Amino acid sequence: MALMTRPAPTVGFDLDMTLIDSRPGIRACYLALSERTGTHVDADLAVTRLGPPLEQELAHWFPAERLVETAGLYRSLYPEYAIAATPALAGARDAVAAVRRAGGRAIVVTAKYEPNAKLHLEHLGIEPDAVVGDLWAEQKAVALREHGAEIYVGDHFGDIRGARAAGAHALAVATGPYTAGELRAAGADTVLADLTGFPAWLTAYREGSTAPRA
Repeated sequence: MALMTRPAPTVGFDLDMTLIDSRPGIRACYLALSERTGTHVDADLAVTRLGPPLEQELAHWFPAERLVETAGLYRSLYPEYAIAATPALAGARDAVAAVRRAGGRAIVVTAKYEPNAKLHLEHLGIEPDAVVGDLWAEQKAVALREHGAEIYVGDHFGDIRGARAAGAHALAVATGPYTAGELRAAGADTVLADLTGFPAWLTAYREGSTAPRA
């Protein structure tokens, strides 16, 4: 009997350490922020904790009453220091393109400030159907449900929680702070080493077969 192929899904993607390696750019931006404010920020440490909202990281270095002001300054510095320094991760462009080639929609849902997220994607030639910023962990479910996302792809435990909250298939890539084993233990439905395996996985998913885990 012929396999029944599922309709092309809407797929959500996280941005930092899923589609892009934002560590070099964010490091440069934190160094510029330190110079501008006169406050030490350990940029090398900060880039090991990517994922949560900016204000959570800034709270390690700045008092609460300066967080709003400092976050605004960081975001204003970001286009100059972070965009050109940030490469796409392996397979990122093709992963997004694979969804669209199949007739589905690809959206980016990220905790990053939305205008800066869009600058990254434009600079790297990654073309999703929609970009939604300023959402973290379970908050991402709002955008995922709004866009009817069936799958959400991310690198962080927060991304898995967001997918779960939206009732989406949680696909994790081990390109961020966690190993494949840690991502499985956190509840990911599928774990891939990186996005290079995503197009083949998507084909297998639509055909109803079980894609191997990395």
